[in-house]
Amino acid sequence: MNMQKHTWKRVLWGVFLVVVVVFAIWGYKTSTSDNSSSSDSLQTVTIGYQAGDPISIAKARGELKKKMKAKGYKVVFKEFQNGAAEMQAMKSGSIDYARVGDTPPITSIAQGTKITLVAAGSSKANGSGLLVGKNSGINSLSDLKGKTIAYTSNTSSQYMILKVLQKAGLSTSDVTLKDMSQADAGVAFAKGKIDAWANWDPYTAQAQVKYDAKMLINGATLDVNNRDFLISGSYANQHKTVSKLLVKYLGQDMAWANNHKSQLVTMMAKELSLSKTIVKKMVDRRSYSLGSVTTTELKEEQSIADLFYDEGITKKQVTIKVNNN
Repeated sequence: MNMQKHTWKRVLWGVFLVVVVVFAIWGYKTSTSDNSSSSDSLQTVTIGYQAGDPISIAKARGELKKKMKAKGYKVVFKEFQNGAAEMQAMKSGSIDYARVGDTPPITSIAQGTKITLVAAGSSKANGSGLLVGKNSGINSLSDLKGKTIAYTSNTSSQYMILKVLQKAGLSTSDVTLKDMSQADAGVAFAKGKIDAWANWDPYTAQAQVKYDAKMLINGATLDVNNRDFLISGSYANQHKTVSKLLVKYLGQDMAWANNHKSQLVTMMAKELSLSKTIVKKMVDRRSYSLGSVTTTELKEEQSIADLFYDEGITKKQVTIKVNNN
C-alpha cells in the first residue's frame, strides 16, 4: 500500500512538473511574440549625425529614443564624418533626417536636391576656424600667401576658406587649396604636410590640445556661424508629426546640455572616446539649442548661397525660402 502511494506521488509530481514547464514555455512564447509585435509596430526614423553634434548628444543621453518610442517611433542613428556625406545618404534615401552645418544644404539645393529646413540651432562660430601648426610660421592672415590649406568641399570649411581669403585680401590662386576628408587632413596636419586646416569642433579642439595648434581666426571674427540645422527631404513634408516631435525632444536635450555642462563633458568624453580636456574645450565655447527656423538663419544661408555662386562653386543661383519643396 505504501508502495502504491509512493508511486502515485511520483506520478502526480511528474504531471505537475510537465504542467509547469508547458506554462513556462507558453508564457515565454507569448512574451516574445508580444515584444516582437510591439517592435514591429514601431515606425523607423533614421537620423544622420556627426560626432559631437546635437544628435550625438541626444543619442548618448538616450531620452530622445525613449520619448519617440512612446509615440510609436523607433529612432536609428547613423554617424557620418561630414555633412556632404550626409547629403549623399539623404539623396539615396538611407536616412530621413540629417544634422548638418550651414553649407551642405546650399550645394545640394544647387544640384537640384529638394531640402526642407526642419529646425535651426545655435552657432559653432567659436569652435570653427582656421588652424595653423605651431611650427608653420603663420602668425597673421597675410602669412597665408603661398601656403597649403586643407578643407572639405561642400562643408562649412569651404565657406570658411572663402571668408578667410576675403578678409586677408587674397584669392584662391594665392594659396594651394587641398580638398581632403577630416581623417586625411588630420593626419596631414599632425605630420606638418599642410600649413593650415579649416575645420570645426571637435576636430579643432582635438588639434589644439593634442598638437598645440593655433586658431589663427575663428568663425566669430569672420561672421561665419557654422550653425546647426536639422534637415530632411520629402520625408519631413510627409511626416510632419515626426518633425514636430523631433524638434520638441531635441530642444529639450539641448536645454539639458546647457544646464548640465559638467555631466555633458563626462558623457561626451565617453561617447567620443576623447579626453575630458578636449571635450571641455569644445563644450565651453558654445551653447546648444534647436528650434524653429527664423529669418536670421535664412539670411545666413542666402549669404553662403550668394558667395558660392559668385565664386563659381555652384552653377545655379540658389534662393533660400521658408520651404524649398
